[in-house]
Formats: sequence, C-alpha cells, structure tokens
Amino acid sequence: MAIDDGYPSYDQERALLQTVGADFAVRPCAADVQRARENCRDADVVLVRESPVTRAVIEDMQRCKAIIRYGIGVDNIDMQAARERGIAVANVPDYGIDEVSTQTVALLLAVVRRLRIHDREVREGRWSTGVLQPMYRLRGRTLGLLGYGRIARMTHEMLSGFGFGRVLVNDPLAKAADGIELASVERICQEADVISVHAPLTAETRQLLNAERIAMMRPTAVVVNTARGGLVDLNALHKALAEGRILGAGLDVFEHEPPDAKHPLFALDNVVVSNHIGWYSEEAMRDVQRKAAEEAVRVLRGEAPVHWLNRW
Repeated sequence: MAIDDGYPSYDQERALLQTVGADFAVRPCAADVQRARENCRDADVVLVRESPVTRAVIEDMQRCKAIIRYGIGVDNIDMQAARERGIAVANVPDYGIDEVSTQTVALLLAVVRRLRIHDREVREGRWSTGVLQPMYRLRGRTLGLLGYGRIARMTHEMLSGFGFGRVLVNDPLAKAADGIELASVERICQEADVISVHAPLTAETRQLLNAERIAMMRPTAVVVNTARGGLVDLNALHKALAEGRILGAGLDVFEHEPPDAKHPLFALDNVVVSNHIGWYSEEAMRDVQRKAAEEAVRVLRGEAPVHWLNRW
C-alpha cells in the first residue's frame, strides 16, 4: 500500500505485486499522522514518499513487514521504532542520479551567471550589455563536496569539464583518490568557491552548514543544496547572502516544504530556487516506482530487501 499519491500511474506496482498474489492500494495520508495510523494498520508493506511514518504509526502496524521509501532520504521514517518492531526499512538509492546531478549543475550555473537578474532585465524591457553584478569564471577555482555518494560523484563528473583547480570532499566513507582531496567541513567552508551539499540528513548532520561555518566562507562562495533542506541553516544563509558575505546560493530543498513564501531569502537576486524537483524526469519517476515495488515483492516472497537500512 502507498500512503502518498502524486504519480500519474501505478501500473508497475500493481503488475509486480500481482506476481506474488498481493493487492496494491493508494491511500493518501497527506502528511496526517492519524490517517497514516489508520491506513497502515493492516498493510503488509507500506510504500511512502513524504508522509511521516512516526513511532505512533509504526506501533499501530499489525502485520507490516517493510516500509519502503520512494526515494533516497528516510528522515521521515522512525528507523529505530521500525527496528524494534522487526519491520525492515528500505529505500531506492540508485535512481535519479543523473537528474539531481543535473539540477545541481543547473542551479550552480544559474547563480554563477546571474541568470535571475538578466532574465528579469530582458523581460522588463531593459537591454544592457554592461555589468549588473560581478561574475567569476569557475576554471581554477575550488569545488567542495559535502558527501560523496552516487549523486555527488556524478556531479563531480559533470563539473570536471569546467576546470576546477581542486576538489575537496568530506565524507566518512570516501577515500583519497586522483581528482579529490579529503577535507574537513570547516576547511571546505574556508577554501571552496562552490560548496555542493549531498549528505544525508541525520541528527549529526542537521544544520551541517550553520551560522559559524557559513561565516567561514569566501566572498566568492556559492552554496548549492539539492539534498535536504535541514542540512543548511536558512536564516544564517540568508544573512550572509543579504550582507554580500558570500556570492550566491542555489536551493532545490528546504527544511519545511513548501517553505514560507514571505521568507526574506526569496527577495534576494543572488539566490536561485526550485521546488524539490531535482529528482524528476519521466525516466527517473518510472525507475523509482519500479524499484520500490521490486523491493516490496522481495519482502513478500520472504526475502530481505536489497537496500535494507535498519538491519538487525
């Protein structure tokens, strides 16, 4: 059963689950915990996008074998509560890699080339080839990657043609290799001209870029976040951008989605935003639905999910 809607079709889920004699239903909860408790109570497998699967929801489950996230991040699922109940939590980490990487590069280039300002100038009838705000080339500068999983590695690959002089990486699982240099978060904040955020959101990484670390950044720094909004202190970022202490930011994700449209960050010209759409292409959407359903089929066959996150 899926507790979030939003996909145009669920033909893959129905077809795959029929192979193990299971029915598939979509019962949207719209992030309502009480509705989630009611809808999940008798489910054998729960598929979820954004709705919170809290301890209260999990403790009401009577027969659930697995909770499967349509996507990568599982910060909306109480992993420990599921583990205590013997309910496997799985995700789909190997989809949308091209898409999120492309979104990262697109946001970066839109900020670096000041596209928001120049787009507005043309649309409003002003035409000038003069300098509206300074721009800087990327060649020879320093790229910093916070996290070095699949998406960060592809982002690095996509950006390799821009001629960065150094690539600094912070990831506990990364190993020094040709083309990258391991560095602390603080060093990346101090030395990188582009800081691209790709870490998972956990208790330890929440506000990874806080006021103290943002204050370390160079005047040429651009922050791009296509991972999770909670990784960046939005108010501290706004202050640095508004005061011109850093060059710009590109954001696809926010701690609270949708964000408050009246937040002063949205009035700034050195910020480019999108609506958590980095994951999307038609191909990626089909991939994530199919792969989530395949995990559900494995579980119903009595097998362990391939991407089992809360192992016991």
